[in-house]
Amino acid sequence: MSQLSFETFCVEYYSKHINMPSNEVYALFEKEGLLNMLREDYEDLHGMSMEYMMQFCDEYLGRNKG
Repeated sequence: MSQLSFETFCVEYYSKHINMPSNEVYALFEKEGLLNMLREDYEDLHGMSMEYMMQFCDEYLGRNKG
């Protein structure tokens, strides 16, 4: 998966995860620095499961679901 595809997939999947439009999730990721982190840590993150990625995003954004 390319880096851009990974970023897009994370935004789209997280959008469904929290029931928020993907353009708003993209803006949130950008504002909070998560989009940059996805770019910088692509090699470490892209092989993780989507369940883990959603948990990672929730924790990073302070949205612990649990």
